[in-house]
Amino acid sequence: MAGGVRGGLPAGVEIRGEFRPCYESILTHEALAFVAALEREFRPRVKYVLQCRKEQQARFDAGELPRFDPATAAIRDGDWTCAPIPDVIADRRVEITGPVERKMIINALNSGAKMFMADFEDSLAPTWDNIVRGQINLRDAVNRTITFEDTARNKKYELKEKTAVLLVRPRGWHLPEAHLEIDGEPATGALVDFGLYYFHNQAAFRAAHGQSGPFFYLPKMQHAREAALWNAVFERAQAAAGAPRGSVRATVLIETLPAVFQMHEILYALRDHSAGLNCGRWDYIFSFIKTVRAHADRLLPDRVLVGMTQPFLRNYTELLIQTCHRRGVHAMGGMAAQIPIRDDKAANDKAAELVRADKLREVRAGHDGTWAAHPGLVPMVLEVFDANMPGANQVHVKRDDVSVTCQDLLQMPKGVRTLEGLRLNTRVGVQYVAAWLGGTGSVPLYNLMEDAATAEISRVQNWQWIKYGAMLDGELVPTRVTRDVFQRVLAEELERIEREVGAPRFRAGRYQQAAQLFARQCLAEQLDDFLTLDAYRHIVRLVPSSRI
Repeated sequence: MAGGVRGGLPAGVEIRGEFRPCYESILTHEALAFVAALEREFRPRVKYVLQCRKEQQARFDAGELPRFDPATAAIRDGDWTCAPIPDVIADRRVEITGPVERKMIINALNSGAKMFMADFEDSLAPTWDNIVRGQINLRDAVNRTITFEDTARNKKYELKEKTAVLLVRPRGWHLPEAHLEIDGEPATGALVDFGLYYFHNQAAFRAAHGQSGPFFYLPKMQHAREAALWNAVFERAQAAAGAPRGSVRATVLIETLPAVFQMHEILYALRDHSAGLNCGRWDYIFSFIKTVRAHADRLLPDRVLVGMTQPFLRNYTELLIQTCHRRGVHAMGGMAAQIPIRDDKAANDKAAELVRADKLREVRAGHDGTWAAHPGLVPMVLEVFDANMPGANQVHVKRDDVSVTCQDLLQMPKGVRTLEGLRLNTRVGVQYVAAWLGGTGSVPLYNLMEDAATAEISRVQNWQWIKYGAMLDGELVPTRVTRDVFQRVLAEELERIEREVGAPRFRAGRYQQAAQLFARQCLAEQLDDFLTLDAYRHIVRLVPSSRI
């Protein structure tokens, strides 16, 4: 039987995850057929772009460094612009982000931010239930029927009359959806997320937004060919739905080192569907280390020292602003991950000043908007942008003063490497992975809202330091990071985590399992591309097809 799928499963489609009654309105015959059509048409291209990534990384491992592609100089030098920005997304001065969880969606849409990015990617652990319930929640949000009842607090959450405009971030091209098989292979996570959301919501969304939309964020891209693939998906989906060509708009996160050398090309590939670029700065640092992993002379300092005033990050953001504004689209700033510290006013005030300074730097540099992780930050960030950006955006600020070379983008950040840096990476990495394995992908740790990017930075930096025996600064006895040093730190940090969270919670959590997974990643001879690919197999829960 088809486990409640109305009209039965389409030919070649198998649901390998549990089928709950509430899934019936999302996993319909028609919606699954739409996803299957996308998968069949684009699966070969997905495999191709992923193979191209491997070949590119092999060249970097052999000694090459990223550069601007001479073959596409005509695109970079050409006088072209992207399609005009729709009025409904002209003002994006503050965007709040968070996972596709019901209460989060309501609070974010009500936060006063201009936009809300609902996330299937780094802030969501992609359990099958999280993925399908996320689609239910988004459908209800688009239809404005979403509510949430907190029985413990006797509080009901519902949408205000005026809400943020919704954007959706699907998973990256590399992530599979093991619980949905099409022609005997796991589906592509990105096509599942996009396909189900677009199928169920495109008509209602466009009706509410002047025939524009839906709107998306696209993660983890490394090359314009990946943007061209998304563009083809958009064209196919719009044609199938009878939607206006160019109604879909997408902002690309520039969060990999190879992509920063492809920004003009990425915008050109998406020029009829582009809503700009965003500085995905935490994943960018992760990608920087991963890309130069074979270069022993490129060891980064403690990650807390790798801030946006470091020249290589400042150069990347300024080039992004110049590129976007030259092409007539938004240049979005990065994440403020701080969360309110309710029991320590002094610490809260200090954190708020850091956020204020960061956002002031962004708006003065020419960014058209920025990200916040918590509703409590929205008023302050709005205040900074309102005071310094009187118009809806500042796309007119062309930043012709910016001149950035390959060397500028590859400039190594300065700073120390310390034992405390190794400890922090390990402590935060293990706690994040433990939460992720338990089904939570957005995790408050030490007054910051962390997602998978933090765990990725932590594990690749640990790997890099161990691989090349980084010398630690500030130690009375000269100390190199070795496998033994890391193992000792891991054991000590596990004890600290147990003290901090309490023995009952520690025993009930996935901390030991997370420590084993994190250690395996840090000690591997060859660096894995993504921690989440390794961790994903631990949250896959397949059921026999005969039970579906």
